[in-house]
Amino acid sequence: MATTETMFPDQSDFNYDYETLRTTGVVLAAIMFVSGILIALSKKFTNCVKSSSKSSSSVTEIPKTEVPPQTV
Repeated sequence: MATTETMFPDQSDFNYDYETLRTTGVVLAAIMFVSGILIALSKKFTNCVKSSSKSSSSVTEIPKTEVPPQTV
């Protein structure tokens, strides 16, 4: 039967570079935050542009229908 020493080699030589990990995390978080804001604002502005380009006299409303409750 194998001992734990042979199954899991000594990893004491393995060191994390915490400064690089921290810097990379902050940069990625900033990029994702800015891209999320840009996506949210671009959708908001495109909806405003589309709705303002239509004339108000040609707008037809779609009748709302109620969905009957499901019975089991």
